[in-house]
Amino acid sequence: MQGETMVRLAVFVGVLGALAVAETLRPRRARALRRVERWPHNLGLVAAGAVAMRVVAPAGAVAAAMLAARQGWGLLHAVDAAPVVAWGTAVLVLDLAIWAQHVAMHKVDVLWRLHRVHHADVDVDVTTGVRFHPIEYLLSLGWKAAVIVALGAPAGAVVLFEVLLNATSMFNHANLRLSPTADRVTRWLLVTPDMHRVHHSVDRAEADTNYGFNLPWWDRLFGTYRAQPLHPHETMTLGVSRFRSAKDQRVDRLLTQPFRRG
Repeated sequence: MQGETMVRLAVFVGVLGALAVAETLRPRRARALRRVERWPHNLGLVAAGAVAMRVVAPAGAVAAAMLAARQGWGLLHAVDAAPVVAWGTAVLVLDLAIWAQHVAMHKVDVLWRLHRVHHADVDVDVTTGVRFHPIEYLLSLGWKAAVIVALGAPAGAVVLFEVLLNATSMFNHANLRLSPTADRVTRWLLVTPDMHRVHHSVDRAEADTNYGFNLPWWDRLFGTYRAQPLHPHETMTLGVSRFRSAKDQRVDRLLTQPFRRG
């Protein structure tokens, strides 16, 4: 468990730092607010989520995989799947499960109030990729644990998925300019910043598209893919109409936002 935590922390810090530099060198959009008005609060929310996870479920999703392995629970254990099949299936199914969870977060009002904290960022950048309310982190963990046990996902595959999801979420939220060719090719394999930025439009019709965090295929398969926003990426309005001030980006306001009207 300790080794998994260190690996995830190292990847988080490394990817965050690398993308922060990259989006500074090749920004896609001008910022609405200075980093100092957002980053301490976005990262403070991450810290609050980490504390909540440590208190409620210190072993995280890996514990569910280890329990399923000990008890022989789950489809992959029932069919005695070969390791390469089990790992590949686990990563794909978990990614689909997170896509489905994301759709639910938009469609169910009480869940949207939690997820709205993520969408209310008026600048989408690398820190937005990890800006979620602690309760959403806990709900997501519970959903993943249920899928992991039902599937019998290997613990190593769960660690791999968690690392990939964290890294790709920061990548596709980055305020990073890719060349048109790089974006067009990459979005067949990974969700790109331009693809996911559409999802952060203030226009709810656009926000209810491109739900993928990691793999882009589910949106194409289920008809929720949108190639480009109505307005250019440089000028489209991001965020949620109700919460747009610098004060709304403070960590105390983010923690209480789901319990306020808007």
